[in-house]
Amino acid sequence: MISVFVSAQADSISFKSDTSKKAPVHLLMDSTIFIDTSGLPLDSTVVSDSLQNLIDDSLAKKEIFKTVVIDESKSGIIKKFTGKEDLFYFLIFLLMLFGLLRIAFAKYFNDLFRVFFRTTLKQNQMREQLLQSPLPSVLMNCFYVLSIGMYINFLLVNYELSLVDNFWLQYIYCMAAISFIYIVKFLGLKLTGWIFNMYEATESYIFIVFIINKMLGMMLLPFLVLLAFTSNPIFYNSMILSWFGIGLLLGYRTILSIGIARNEIKLKVFHFILYIFAFEVIPLLLIYKLLLIVF
Repeated sequence: MISVFVSAQADSISFKSDTSKKAPVHLLMDSTIFIDTSGLPLDSTVVSDSLQNLIDDSLAKKEIFKTVVIDESKSGIIKKFTGKEDLFYFLIFLLMLFGLLRIAFAKYFNDLFRVFFRTTLKQNQMREQLLQSPLPSVLMNCFYVLSIGMYINFLLVNYELSLVDNFWLQYIYCMAAISFIYIVKFLGLKLTGWIFNMYEATESYIFIVFIINKMLGMMLLPFLVLLAFTSNPIFYNSMILSWFGIGLLLGYRTILSIGIARNEIKLKVFHFILYIFAFEVIPLLLIYKLLLIVF
């Protein structure tokens, strides 16, 4: 019995030693490469060489990746915006300015539209109500200069009559010319009324001129957007419609002015037409000719 027990213990030890000799499968960090060392004695030299090769391959891959990234950044295309961003922001400014004026001076705008669409412009009460609000009147005159200046600038660029190559510098010249014309006209009418003792007639005419100018500045606002960002045929159709609207407003102003002139002073239609050409058309042509010679 003792011999059998010793033999069984020996077999057990022999079985354990055999299983302990089997080396496990070693899986390396790279999931695509592994070394199966089952049944083979572990050699430290082989393992170290394999690890060294894998490290070198990994570093090489990282260097290639870095090089590719740097090359892509160097050879990338820089996107430059060369559109009408400045013009877009300026028109947004005009729209916001008109909205703020409309909200801040709602009563003034209501009276303005009432005076414009009423046929009883002879009543001094409506005029006095508007004259009692000088701040919104001045701001709307400035808005008119901004609108009509940009409109004239578009016309000069479209018909290749530009005075200078810079679009915004020409816009400043247009605003300066319009402001100069109306300042001289305002002072001239004031002086004429004082000299010839026609204060009421000149005041009524000045009132009508600036009322029409304010309406014209508001009317041109949507046309400025169309002229800025559209092409043919919408561009030319918008321009023709704007001419039609400007013609209607100027014709309406002429009719109202003739009515005032007939009521206040004895004036024939022919003489009034001569006045329109002398004080409305010729100054614009002279200023354009002067700017063309200078620039």
